Amino acid sequence: MFKFNEDQADTWASMGPRAMFGQFMINLADKVENLIVLSGDLGRSSGLDRFKKKFPDKYLSVGICEQNLIGVASGLSREGYKVFVTSFAPFLSMRASEQIRMNLGYMRHNVNIVALGSGVSMAYLGNSHYGLEDISYIRSIPGINISCPSDCAELGKMIYDYALNDRGPSYIRLTGVPGRKKIFKDNFNYKFGKAIKLTNGSDILILSHGSIVSDCKAAVEDLKSENINCSLININSLSPLDKSIFKAINKLRYIIVVEEHSSIGGLYSIVSEYLSSTGINKKIYGFNLGKTFGPTGTYQYLLNYHGLSAKNIKKFIRNKIK
Repeated sequence: MFKFNEDQADTWASMGPRAMFGQFMINLADKVENLIVLSGDLGRSSGLDRFKKKFPDKYLSVGICEQNLIGVASGLSREGYKVFVTSFAPFLSMRASEQIRMNLGYMRHNVNIVALGSGVSMAYLGNSHYGLEDISYIRSIPGINISCPSDCAELGKMIYDYALNDRGPSYIRLTGVPGRKKIFKDNFNYKFGKAIKLTNGSDILILSHGSIVSDCKAAVEDLKSENINCSLININSLSPLDKSIFKAINKLRYIIVVEEHSSIGGLYSIVSEYLSSTGINKKIYGFNLGKTFGPTGTYQYLLNYHGLSAKNIKKFIRNKIK
C-alpha cells in the first residue's frame, strides 16, 4: 500500500516527476522480485541513476533504438518479468509505434511504458522532444491503458498500482517540471481508471489531466472569491475512461477541457467524440497546444504562449459567466 504525507508531497513536487519515477522504482525493487526497468540510453534523464547503481540486475539500457527497446521489453514480459520502459514521449509513441501496436496492442504483452517529458516540459530541447501528439497515437491502438498523473504523489499511486497488479499494456504520461504545485497534500484513495473530482461547482465544468491540473485548480480557487463556482475533475485515466464524468457533463452548461496536448486526439477529442455519438448537445471548449509547432523556451513561457495558464483560464470563464 502506497501512502504519503504533506511533507513528502512537498519534497516530491520540488523534485519533479522524472526524479520521482526513479525514486519510486528504488522503493519497489525490494517489493517486486521480478521487476526490471529498461531505458533507451536515458538513465539519468529517467531519474534512474541511483536505481541502476543499486540494482544493476534490474536495469537494462538497450541504447538509442526504441523499436528494439519495445521488442526486448515484450520478450522479458513474456518470460514473466514486471517490465517498465522509459524514454521521451515522442520517441516511444512515434518512433516505436509499430512495435507498440503489434507487441503490446495485438500480442497483449504486459509492458508499462513511462513516457518522459510529455507536452512541452522538455523546454529548450525543442519540438523534436515535445510530446505534442502522443495520446492520439497511443489511443488509436486497441487495448492500451493511458494514465496521466497530476502530480508526483499521484504518480506514486499509479506506479505502485501498475507494479503490484497486471493491468495489461500501459502508457504512463509524465508532464510538468520540478517545482510545479502539488494537487494532493494528503493521502487519498486511488482507484485505477477512476477520475477524481477536486472541486464542486454549479457554473462550469473543467476536465483536465497532467500537471496542468494545478493551473486549473489555481483558476478555480481565484474565481471562487468572485462567486463563480467551478467543478474540476482530474481525468487521471484517459483509457479506460471513467464514464461517470458524463453525468457531471449533463448537469452543467459549459464544459472546458484543459490539456498539455494537441487539439487532435487527446481528452478534448475523447469528450467531443462521446458527446457526438450520444447526441448530447453541449458546447465544449478546449485549452490545449493547438495544431501547431511552437517556439522553444522555459516551460512556463511555453505554457503562457499556448494560453495554458491559470490567468487565461480564469479570464475565459469570467467572460463566459458574464
